[in-house]
Amino acid sequence: MNGTILIVEDEATIADTLLYALENDGFNSNWVTTAHQALETIAIGKTDLVILDIGLPDMNGFELLKEIRRFSDLPVIFLTARSTEIDRVVGLEIGADDYVTKPFSPREVVARVKVILKRVSRTDQATHDSKKRFEVDTDAAVVRFLGQPLQLTKAEFILLRTLLEQPGRVFSRAQLMESIWQYPHPSDERTIDTHIKAIRAKLRDIDRHAEPVCTHRGLGYSIAP
Repeated sequence: MNGTILIVEDEATIADTLLYALENDGFNSNWVTTAHQALETIAIGKTDLVILDIGLPDMNGFELLKEIRRFSDLPVIFLTARSTEIDRVVGLEIGADDYVTKPFSPREVVARVKVILKRVSRTDQATHDSKKRFEVDTDAAVVRFLGQPLQLTKAEFILLRTLLEQPGRVFSRAQLMESIWQYPHPSDERTIDTHIKAIRAKLRDIDRHAEPVCTHRGLGYSIAP
């Protein structure tokens, strides 16, 4: 099997189509019809990717994804009849990996699943590689770079830890602010730029050629794999 895919969809005909396409391509598939069942299944820990319908009977798909992101970084593909740009942007900003609108080609969905799982596999390897350079001690609130502790403020520590948890992933300034402050903060999002500048300076104090924090113009920041 190529992996286990969870389909969260309340329309049986759509779910059956996806189940057939995925299993025909070597995937193991599970199907649930409600957000509650989805959370229970994901908590078991045997899911590699979620295909999530936005229009569920017990919870909006956007809200369900927010709940998933509280405890899991599983890749998620939204499946929906909505096709407006604002819906796509909202879905991606809250942590979705892709967005497919109905009607769809089952083969296209399977192809997107393969691409995302391949990317996740590369990210896992990148995480392993990053741990050779960085060591995060959450209990002591310390990050070590090349074996040396960085003198970070609380905000800098949380920001750097967030980036290190998913090397290669681009975090927007809004996402990084939310990781630091769990409530609306009066500061402008450009506050993140100031913290990034300070982190970079402290990294260069240890290795003047170090450039592990990448800037993605108009998008945000990531840790280079």
